Order: sequence, then C-alpha cells, then structure tokens
Amino acid sequence: MTSKDINQLVTQIETHIECWKQFNHFISIARAKKFTAADENHFLEIKSIIVQELELIYAVIEVGSPTREEVHNLIGNAPSLRLLSEAGEGALRGLETQWHKIYISWHAILGQLKVKQLSAENKAFWGGKK
Repeated sequence: MTSKDINQLVTQIETHIECWKQFNHFISIARAKKFTAADENHFLEIKSIIVQELELIYAVIEVGSPTREEVHNLIGNAPSLRLLSEAGEGALRGLETQWHKIYISWHAILGQLKVKQLSAENKAFWGGKK
C-alpha cells in the first residue's frame, strides 16, 4: 500500500468514525424522545453511509473486528428513531454497548493505520521510496 493509499484510507476511516459518533447521538435523541421527521431521515442517511463506507473499507483492507455481521446486526437493531424511542432502557443500553465495541475497534484500526502512515512518511523523509 502506497503512502497516498494509506493517507486516503486514514481519511476515509476518520470520516467513518464521525458517522459512528452521529449514530450514537441519535440513540440519545431517541432515548429522550425528542426527534423530528428530519432527524429520522438523517438517521437513515447515517446508517446508509455507515454500511456503504464499511464495504469500501473492507474492499481495501482486511478487518478482523468489527466484523461485517457485528455492524449489520447493530444497524439492523436500530431500524428507526421511533422504534428506538419505544425500546426499553435495557435494549438501549445493549445497543450502546454494541456501538461502543465497534467504535473502539474502528479507533484501533485507525491507530494501526496511523503507525503505517508515519512509517511511510519517515521512509520518504530518509530517502526511501514513497
């Protein structure tokens, strides 16, 4: 993988992580039962972006965790803000626990890629091939 490829992948995963943050924000909105139709539409868009970005990332690198199934299960367990707002506290906590596990996994992957990014930059700096 070239330095340019690594840089693009780092940016892509950082964007993906931002979508995960938004997903968690929507869980909080659902819990508070304070959301609009626009929020519902935005939630569906975020879920779509997460799944699409997941496939783009998996096409480039091999990821052990989170698995495709873990992500799809989480997304599938949150069909809409309305249904989340009707879920019990235990169900929402379970969803947040799943979310947190996946969120931390993405940060671990990002950290590993940043190590490769620094290594590639150091090789270029010291006269190695880019």
